[in-house]
Amino acid sequence: MTDTILTFNAGSSTVKLGTHAIAGNRSRPLARAVIDFRDDPLEVRLTRDGQLLTHPLAGVDIGDMTAILGTARDWIGTQVDLSALAVIGHRVVHGGDLFAGPAIIDDTTLAQMESLSRLAPLHQPQSLRLIRAARALYPDLTQTTSFDTAFHATHDPLARRLAIPRALHDQGIRRYGFHGLSYRHIADALSRTDLPADARVVAAHLGSGASLCAMQGGISRDSSMGFSTLDGIPMATRCGALDPGVLLHLLGPMGWTLDRVERMLYHESGLLGVSGIDADSRELLDSDRPEAAEAIGLFCLRIAGEAARLATTMGGIDALVFTAGIGEHQPRIRAMVAERLAWLGLVLDHAANAVNAARISSTASRIAAFVIPADEERIIAEEALGLLGSHTIL
Repeated sequence: MTDTILTFNAGSSTVKLGTHAIAGNRSRPLARAVIDFRDDPLEVRLTRDGQLLTHPLAGVDIGDMTAILGTARDWIGTQVDLSALAVIGHRVVHGGDLFAGPAIIDDTTLAQMESLSRLAPLHQPQSLRLIRAARALYPDLTQTTSFDTAFHATHDPLARRLAIPRALHDQGIRRYGFHGLSYRHIADALSRTDLPADARVVAAHLGSGASLCAMQGGISRDSSMGFSTLDGIPMATRCGALDPGVLLHLLGPMGWTLDRVERMLYHESGLLGVSGIDADSRELLDSDRPEAAEAIGLFCLRIAGEAARLATTMGGIDALVFTAGIGEHQPRIRAMVAERLAWLGLVLDHAANAVNAARISSTASRIAAFVIPADEERIIAEEALGLLGSHTIL
């Protein structure tokens, strides 16, 4: 039997690759790699057994995803055995109302995913380029897709509605929610803690893209992101929730084009826009400029406010979880968020928070607080293997 799973996690400007070994009904990660298309020169970075290795992708046409992926695969194959692949799993941001769970990729599902590109113009086309490249490189291997929106298909219809004309809602303009693979991993991880099975949890996925999710009993009930990945809290370069009157003003009296508005919303706002310095929260935390402090302060204010809103959806909150790059590694931001939620009974153990411990709430806290590393690739692998129907990843 073949014994390896290969996963692809496409972002707007990066591709993460993961390899997972299968042994009986268990699996373990072998190595992880990333290609960041913002790198110049382009390279692939691989982490295995705590060691970082890099390989240049010099001479490869950056517009040819098949060539990029093939070159990266050939080198990764010298570090990790890729000769016995069982399945390839992909992350796709948007499944709309067409997909409430993972799916095997064929011409039909590929066309369905293509039809949803208009709903996720920053991410969906990149995922589809990657899928087509992987199918060209492995034409006879089963490939699957896992959707960020699928975890949120359990939302109550009221939570999915926008207050717009019903005809527009019926055309698919509604709240979907994203980062679902990350939140599913959080739900799985929490099931192994001492929290009650029906615990009301707000999870905060804080990275370059950022959102929060309300989960009760491991089931998604609400999310800060809605119709698009622009909604909710401010992000590295995305604005988060924005008064639509601002858009009317820019497109009307100020005469901006649609392309100019889109560029501002996706690439010039968030931490970068407020600070005017950098999109990286680490740089802003290290800066003594007031604009940097303002950007971080606004970020934390909006996170806390959204956590409180999501608690309202569930009628209370029993635990708060931080995950992803910022959530896992930045104690000052966690502390600033917790300080604003002290009225809910959240008290951090500052020593535990300082070292990014798994549990960071004080014994005096009414709300449990956790730091759980994100592992979307594990969920992609689990769902891919599940579709094959022969094993379960633990």
